[in-house]
Amino acid sequence: MKQKKQLVVTISRQLGSGGAYIGTQIAKKMDMMYADREIISEAAKKFSVGEADIVSCDERILSFWQSLLKASPFTQDLYVPPRMKAPGDHELFEAEAEIIRCFARKHSAVIIGRCGFHVLRKMKNHVSLFFYAGTEFRISRIQEIYDVSPEAAATMIARSDRERSAYCKSITGKDWADARNYHLSIDTARAGIEKTVELTADYLESI
Repeated sequence: MKQKKQLVVTISRQLGSGGAYIGTQIAKKMDMMYADREIISEAAKKFSVGEADIVSCDERILSFWQSLLKASPFTQDLYVPPRMKAPGDHELFEAEAEIIRCFARKHSAVIIGRCGFHVLRKMKNHVSLFFYAGTEFRISRIQEIYDVSPEAAATMIARSDRERSAYCKSITGKDWADARNYHLSIDTARAGIEKTVELTADYLESI
C-alpha cells in the first residue's frame, strides 16, 4: 500500500523481539524509506571515520576505559599512527539526531533506534513504536539468527538491554522500556511477528 501522507515512524526494540524485521516490512508495505544503516553511513561521513567505528559505539555508552583506549594511539606497547577518532556518546547522538531530523523532513520513513522517539517527539506526523517480548522468545530468535547457544543468546540479550537502557537514560533522561514514551507498544511474542506487522500497518493506516 502506498503511503498517502508524509509519516515518520520511529521504532525502539528489544534485541530478539523482531523490531528491525518488522520495521523493514512496514516500510515495504507502506512504501516508506527504511533508515538504519543509512544513519550509520551519514554519521561516518560526518566524522570521517569508518562505518565500523560508528557501529562500535552506536546506541551504547562507552565505559571510561573504553573511551580512553579509543582515544589513545598507544595500545599493547605498540605505536599506532593517530587517526580521526570515533565521536563520543553525546557527540554521536547529536550528529545522528540531526541526520534523523533531516530524513524526517524529506521522507516518509521508518527509523530504527537511536532514541528516535525522543528526537522527533515534537514532530506532528511522527509515530513512536516499541516492540518487546519474553526472554524465551527472544533467546529462540537470537539462536536462530546468529546460530549461537541458548547461553550465548541470553548473554547477548542481557548486554543489549543493559546498553540500550543506559544509553537512553544518559542521553534523554528517560526509561527506554517505559511504554509512556511511545504511542504504541506491542509484545511480539504474544502477537507473533507477522501478525505484529499487520497490526502495526493497520494502526498506521488509521492515523
